[in-house]
Amino acid sequence: MSATVASPAGDAYAGKRRGLIWVRDYFWSNGTRRAQTVLALIWVLVGGLQFQSFMYSKGFIQLLTGVESGQPGWVASSVNRGAIMMQSHQGLFNSLAALIQVAIGFGILYKRTTKQAIVVSFFWAFVVWWFGEAFGMMFMATTSMGGIAMATPLTGAPGAVLLYALIGAIVWPNGRPGGLLGVRGARTLWASLWLVMAWLWLVEGGGANGIHNAINAAPSGMSWLSSLQDGFANITKGKGVILALVLAALSAAIAIAVAKNWYAKEFLILAAVLNLIYWLVGQGLGGIFAGGATDPNAGPLFILLAYVLYQLVRHGPQSVLKRQPAHTESVQ
Repeated sequence: MSATVASPAGDAYAGKRRGLIWVRDYFWSNGTRRAQTVLALIWVLVGGLQFQSFMYSKGFIQLLTGVESGQPGWVASSVNRGAIMMQSHQGLFNSLAALIQVAIGFGILYKRTTKQAIVVSFFWAFVVWWFGEAFGMMFMATTSMGGIAMATPLTGAPGAVLLYALIGAIVWPNGRPGGLLGVRGARTLWASLWLVMAWLWLVEGGGANGIHNAINAAPSGMSWLSSLQDGFANITKGKGVILALVLAALSAAIAIAVAKNWYAKEFLILAAVLNLIYWLVGQGLGGIFAGGATDPNAGPLFILLAYVLYQLVRHGPQSVLKRQPAHTESVQ
């Protein structure tokens, strides 16, 4: 009579495979959970960036006060008061901000605290959107920035941190497609966001060289990225008005197509590609490789939001949503 004895190598392989399956099931089990995981990792990245030595220097305070120019009085004064408060105990406040953001990320990753972490992210995103991003600079006068298209989707408007909260609402773990908003609400939110972006292209384009100047002002930190930005800057020189009109029309089309669920997946792919270009050319990967970046900017968040919406629509014109079973979306 013979007996089969498992080898140590076989046991190690089986254990590793079980571990990979557990990781997949815990962090990557369905569309909602995948989006939660990516959102959480971005929060952790943002918190890590907040621990940079630059954030403890006068340069960070100057970065905060630098968005005051061209803002309405109430925005400028509130941002200034926030910067003064930050400067008074900069080490403490900056460390606290970093820890909050890291805690939000790990809280979303841990299923039992996902809801609580997302709730905290709503509050924190609003605080940062106001005092850190000055509402995505949407109220800033373009002329005050020397004709640079500062508050356009190219540079990250209407504000990267706003997207953290919007995505959090859609991936809320309640077993319902669309989370807190539902499918219709998620599509309506997407449409509203892209119509705002269309409006920003029309009113904040910066004139004939607004886009050209914005690309030249974008951070880089890598030679290949600088070359790419230079190429786009040369192409857009003197064409800012026509490009702003085209991009405004394209933004409106993306909004309406997704809202009506008309070839929605195709337009969501287009939106993701467009924001990848914005992220590279106008946002310089958020300036992470140039030093002093507080976050990766809006590009990755828009791509993630497009992915989230992609899960809520079906391919084809005038299609009907196919609901997923509640248990497949639950992360309880």
